Amino acid sequence: MPYAIETQNLTKYYGKARGIIDVTFQVEPGEMFGFIGPNGAGKSTTIRTLLSLIYPTSGTAKIFSLDCRRDAPEIAKRVGYLPGEVFYYDGMKVRDLLDYSASFYKKDCKDRIRELAGRMELDLNKKIDDLSFGNKKKVGIVQGLLHSPDLIILDEPTSGLDPLMQQIFFDLIEQENKRGATVFMSSHILGEVQRLCDRVAIIKDGRLVKLERIADLRQSSFKRFHIETARPLPADYFAVEGVRELEVNGLTHNFLFRGDINTVAAKLAGAELANFSAEEPDLEEIFLHYYTGEAHSS
Repeated sequence: MPYAIETQNLTKYYGKARGIIDVTFQVEPGEMFGFIGPNGAGKSTTIRTLLSLIYPTSGTAKIFSLDCRRDAPEIAKRVGYLPGEVFYYDGMKVRDLLDYSASFYKKDCKDRIRELAGRMELDLNKKIDDLSFGNKKKVGIVQGLLHSPDLIILDEPTSGLDPLMQQIFFDLIEQENKRGATVFMSSHILGEVQRLCDRVAIIKDGRLVKLERIADLRQSSFKRFHIETARPLPADYFAVEGVRELEVNGLTHNFLFRGDINTVAAKLAGAELANFSAEEPDLEEIFLHYYTGEAHSS
């Protein structure tokens, strides 16, 4: 089965300015894939190249084995796209805009439009220029999903949505994924990616620095230990290889650890414990680790 998305050494320069450099990854059909990095890291450049809104300087990009540049019209029939910011002709009604969008797919989308508008609490009879930013974002969501696309590309999808509507949106995307749609979501909000996605790519300064399943990423990263002992221990008792940010406050020892867990287990066996916990880091802590430069040296 062909990849839903496949890039190979995808590179884009804006004159001499860096866009993205040698970006290589694959997204499986039916996968929910996260693409994370701060503003300016190269997320939107990658998406715009996939959608043939801009052309790469070098490298290749394919969607469902179709070349993103040569086969862009065919790809567009199978892709739903929600940009980070949406802009429309103000004089149109929401219903007219969505009907016009549906006309490109040569299928009857009226029931689908009503269903999605109902879910998103969107008034189809409103004029675009009467809508708030959040309601314009809802129009973009309906527009991106009205043709039941095989691939949904989301660029900072929840900006402008209130928390309740974000929850409705997440439920809708999960439903689309269960239907069989592949989801590619770019975001700097790490909790969203952690909740929805199976795998994640971390991009930094236009280059991918990590590509892994979120569960594996968390397991292979630091673990945070909180240890309380019944009797005092030397301040450097847990200062062993792999321990970082060791804090000792009386009988309490807190630290981050990465490495062979048996090293910590041996030290625990030699201490009389009153309490103990070990926590997986959240995605934000992992993300910050890769943005400190340590990912290249550890």
